[in-house]
Amino acid sequence: MRADAEGYVARIDAALNLVKMSLDWDRALRRLDELNAKVEDPTLWDNPKAAEEVMRERRRLDAAIATVREIDADKSGTVELIELAEMEGDTALGDEGAASLKALADRADRDKVSALLSGEADGNDTFIEIHAGAGGTESQDWAEMLQRMYYRWAEQRGYKVEMVDYQAGDQAGIKSATMLVKGENAYGYAKTESGVHRLVRISPYDSAAKRHTSFSSVWVYPVIDDNIDIEINEGDLKIDTYRASGAGGQHVNTTDSAVRITHKPSGIVVASQNDRSQHKNRATAMGMLKARLYEAELRKREEAASGEYAAKTEIGWGHQIRSYVLQPYQMVKDLRTGVTSPTPSDVLDGDLDSFIAAALAQRVTGEAVAVEDVD
Repeated sequence: MRADAEGYVARIDAALNLVKMSLDWDRALRRLDELNAKVEDPTLWDNPKAAEEVMRERRRLDAAIATVREIDADKSGTVELIELAEMEGDTALGDEGAASLKALADRADRDKVSALLSGEADGNDTFIEIHAGAGGTESQDWAEMLQRMYYRWAEQRGYKVEMVDYQAGDQAGIKSATMLVKGENAYGYAKTESGVHRLVRISPYDSAAKRHTSFSSVWVYPVIDDNIDIEINEGDLKIDTYRASGAGGQHVNTTDSAVRITHKPSGIVVASQNDRSQHKNRATAMGMLKARLYEAELRKREEAASGEYAAKTEIGWGHQIRSYVLQPYQMVKDLRTGVTSPTPSDVLDGDLDSFIAAALAQRVTGEAVAVEDVD
């Protein structure tokens, strides 16, 4: 079999093996059999909420398993076709088979990421919350760069983005911002971005042209649906109202319509100022608080399941997951992946999916994954 076809087969096998590893293949097959048996039970819908959970898990597992089996079967059939073409000396048929393998390898790479998004809330909409760290204008400018990166990434994927909260910086950038991203698998794709992001660059705000290091933290948490019940004691909440910031206009900056909620036991603080109505902003902020509490519980479960759980309630400033260096001639280098881009806009406006795919794969295998720079 020709070398290019062998390369495509290797790509397909690598993608399928990663998906099987993430699913825990043998356990997934047993679990699907159990769920199929539950679906056939006529008493299942006596409890609609539990039935919906069973059906949702069954659909997710069935789709992932069916995809793996379909790609594997297509690969085997195409390989046999290429071997037959080589035996008969049919070059045209061999080229056609190689082209089919390439298309199948591309599909396997795409489906690999989707299959890895098999978490409980991966399919949900998501909040992305960004906070500037210590460093004044430098960090606030970096926080705004991150906010633009996520905003444009979401738009390129066809997601709908709403700015829930926005606190402008003193001179430039932002102090904090919260975006609501709506779309299929929005949380699954974005969740690996949680953590502290560091930028090293020659500051445009320093007349001495010295190198500065800036920090910004990113929180990603899922929007919870009506099937998930989160109980919150009203006595645990501190609710403040204030005037919204920004360009303003009639009503927006003339009444205390913005709402900030502090959850005393966990220390979680959420805010909303997107709507003119204080009632609607309060409802949005409560939804954000429930989502934060739910995300914290999900993280505990995942870490406990992997044997890596340690009590953590916040992302510490020392836990950097991604660092960037802005080099001379406007070169941006991601220190985690080693990817270098010729201009900042290519990183801030470009293909974030490759970084996300690498992070998802690293969570499954525990090994660093090289990412090619995508123009």
